[in-house]
Amino acid sequence: MKRRRIGAVTFDLWDCLFRDDTDEPKRKAAGLPPKPVARRDAFFNAVGKHAPMDRAVSDAAYNVMEAAFSKVWHDEHVTWRVVERLNVLLKGLNLTLPQDELDALVKVYETMELDYRPDPAPGAVEALGALHGKYPLAVVSDTVYTPGWGLRELLRGAGMFPYFDCFVFSDENGHSKPHPSVFEAVAKHFNIAISDIVHVGDRPHNDIGGPHAVGARGVLLTVVKQRPLDGHTPDAVCDEYAKLPAILAALEV
Repeated sequence: MKRRRIGAVTFDLWDCLFRDDTDEPKRKAAGLPPKPVARRDAFFNAVGKHAPMDRAVSDAAYNVMEAAFSKVWHDEHVTWRVVERLNVLLKGLNLTLPQDELDALVKVYETMELDYRPDPAPGAVEALGALHGKYPLAVVSDTVYTPGWGLRELLRGAGMFPYFDCFVFSDENGHSKPHPSVFEAVAKHFNIAISDIVHVGDRPHNDIGGPHAVGARGVLLTVVKQRPLDGHTPDAVCDEYAKLPAILAALEV
């Protein structure tokens, strides 16, 4: 382990602080379709008021938009905001929606994970409580459908929000991991060297390769999911949140 000062500890959010898609059983119990289906339903119903079309056409166009989003996300490290995604979809279909209806559709998408919320990762809240005050803590997370303001609300509801001093969300920052600017924003906020950051996350490419590319360190969290390393070597591996304080102490000078 490379031992040196820790100026801040940053956390990924999905499958790190929260278990992604643990809201789906709650939606099913309420008689609701899975989120991917619900989003396609909402779009089809919204445009159907003005330009009736076959559902297969609507879904095919939606799938193309999703593929374009993923391409830009992974290759250019940019996550389109929901309104941008919908405008791309509408433009591809040569359609428009009245502004109030577009705003309402955006709200449906952005609040879907607030209506039925995902569960915190096991031990996450307790670990944050143990680390708070010892290290400056930050969240560094990509936003896919739920924007930064919505993710802050998830953190509040789970009792995690007060433990963090800084939030870098891709829809607000302009770039997503592993772009250097996300870690630069943390370093600027805390007035520390970027090399003094230790990032905790579950995706080796983004959460280990990203910090390593800017001279920071990365702890691979396997509490929720274990993913292939794909050539990345974490500075440490954490398989239980209760072990994280000791792991960080071992990394520090």
